Amino acid sequence: MKNENLKKKYQEKIKLLVKYNKYYYENNSPLVDDSEYDNLKIEILDLEKKNSFLKSNDSPSKTVGFKPSKNFVKVNHKVPMLSLSNAFDKNDLENFQKKIINFLNFKNENQLFEYSTEPKIDGISASLLYKNGKFVRGLSRGDGKAGEDITKNLFTINDIPKVIENNNFPKEIDIRGEVFIEKNDFKLLREKFANPRNAASGSLRQKNPEETKKIPLRFIAYTFGYSEKMRIKTQTEFLKYLNIWGFKTNKFNKKIVGIENLIKNHQYLEQKRNEIDFDIDGVVYKIDDFKLQERLGFVANAPRWAIAHKFSANSSTSIIKNIEIQIGRTGALTPVAKINPVNIGGVMVSNATLHNEDEINRKDIRVGDTVVVERAGDVIPHVISVDKKKRKADSKKYIFPEKCPCGFKVIKDYNKITKKFDAVKRCPDRGFECEKMAKEKIKHFVSKDALNIDGLGKKVVENFWSLNLIRLPQDLFKLDFNKIENLEGWGKQSTLNLKYSINKSKEISLEKLIYSLGIRHIGQENAKLISQNIQTLDNLCKISNKYNFNTFLNIDGIGETQINSLKKFFSNNINLEIIKELKKFIIIKKSNLKKTGKLKNKTFIFTGKLDTMSRAEAKSLIEKNSGKILSNVNKKLDYLIIGEKPTTKKVLKAKELNIKVISQADFLKLLN
Repeated sequence: MKNENLKKKYQEKIKLLVKYNKYYYENNSPLVDDSEYDNLKIEILDLEKKNSFLKSNDSPSKTVGFKPSKNFVKVNHKVPMLSLSNAFDKNDLENFQKKIINFLNFKNENQLFEYSTEPKIDGISASLLYKNGKFVRGLSRGDGKAGEDITKNLFTINDIPKVIENNNFPKEIDIRGEVFIEKNDFKLLREKFANPRNAASGSLRQKNPEETKKIPLRFIAYTFGYSEKMRIKTQTEFLKYLNIWGFKTNKFNKKIVGIENLIKNHQYLEQKRNEIDFDIDGVVYKIDDFKLQERLGFVANAPRWAIAHKFSANSSTSIIKNIEIQIGRTGALTPVAKINPVNIGGVMVSNATLHNEDEINRKDIRVGDTVVVERAGDVIPHVISVDKKKRKADSKKYIFPEKCPCGFKVIKDYNKITKKFDAVKRCPDRGFECEKMAKEKIKHFVSKDALNIDGLGKKVVENFWSLNLIRLPQDLFKLDFNKIENLEGWGKQSTLNLKYSINKSKEISLEKLIYSLGIRHIGQENAKLISQNIQTLDNLCKISNKYNFNTFLNIDGIGETQINSLKKFFSNNINLEIIKELKKFIIIKKSNLKKTGKLKNKTFIFTGKLDTMSRAEAKSLIEKNSGKILSNVNKKLDYLIIGEKPTTKKVLKAKELNIKVISQADFLKLLN
């Protein structure tokens, strides 16, 4: 009877949340203020946490605002709309620049770069495709790879030129910028929308463009994706041409040299942010020279040549109720402060990371403390200070655990570069032998970017684990669905949905499978690089502690750190057995990627030091142009590229096998 009452209470709250979401996201007319809405979500999540049998597809734990509308067609971007890495202080900026210098192999560590800088508008990104001077299609950012076709709604924005008659305008170009609402205009819309960003987003997703037309949307252009035959050399020059072509650009755009001057400009804009006509949340820095941008290229989901320097975070005061230790899939012990729920920048926060043991000791953080909690950008909230005047007399210093719950003594890794021990304590790399790690690894295995098994959220994994239904990834493909159907909270339809989702996940790309294994230091981008090298699931199964892992060093992006992680993973017999078992169920999708670069099907090896670029940049160039790097000189090698002080043995063997031995200059000629 108690459970039935709880179910009824829960369903009523879910129904109310759905109603609020509908009015907020579809009708752009909120029924309640943010705090009431947030409190409702907290109540629902709290009920789910305390009662595992409660669940709904409309739960805030499963939804993230709004789904892509059925009213808009999904279209792939010709060039992905990537996000930017974030910087929060001078140290972040110095690291950003240092990486650029190392990648470009510049000798001067104090090299000064010219940066194009612009305030980061808190709006909605849009991509505008022009052909022969006519605006033909507009897309939202979407997931970066594909966006919604919102052409008709974008057509209503006066700032967007519909026809451009200029001889210098490219035949085809994808102009990118931000759709936003100015602060004064938003004053008239406060009753309909929570904030200017939501107003812009809701307006662009109206079914009827006539409704969008009623909203005073603005557009500022700042970059391009794809462009045909554009001869512009710098970002600063491009911005000037945008104005000539009829686009609005940010009046605070500046070309700045050196990090110190970047910081001065950042401080200036942060002080003036309340006076500016539109909401900004930081400053974007881009290497001004397009040739350098091209050389630097991209890593993962962000360019190497740009970064967003965020403004100071929103903060609030709360009380620490408890400190819990969370153990991640890689064994890291992360202390988390459970705090009284508090609203920070429009988001209700009840957890704040304490980072590690050193951070707790440095700030002397204790249970019961009154603390200032900060939320910077999209990162997890964290405790920045303690009000020790409000500390109780019987307060006790927090003692960090010396053992993982699995019983093994925690360790700190030694960093060869810094020659110091890491701040993070870890459970020894025992993988699935540690229960806490095992559960997190399975959660990762089924996550969106891995196997993407719908219906297997964190709570379901926890529940299935408690019922001894799963212990290893392959157990997911051996589930007894008859048993699941009879579990509390499950039924015939939900079980069938889960079965369908699991069966669907069996067909997957090799890179996603590698990523799903949860190997430390092997993220999505590195998984992609490794999959291109391994190529087949059979080859993945053959990897063991006897494998020559140094072959991976020839891949741009794979270094000693990644190699050591791979060695550890593949020396564990449980991991090898998991891969062997997964092979019985998994079907690897064939890659549709067609290699069309100038170095297609050509193989390379470097020997000696290159003079005008780093080894990393040279490798990146080869892979960008569809070439491949080998680990040793053999008959399959096409070119041996020699630099300063080459290895004599490699050169002699190459000549013996009639392999072309070329200089760095000759290599660059292959790309022209």
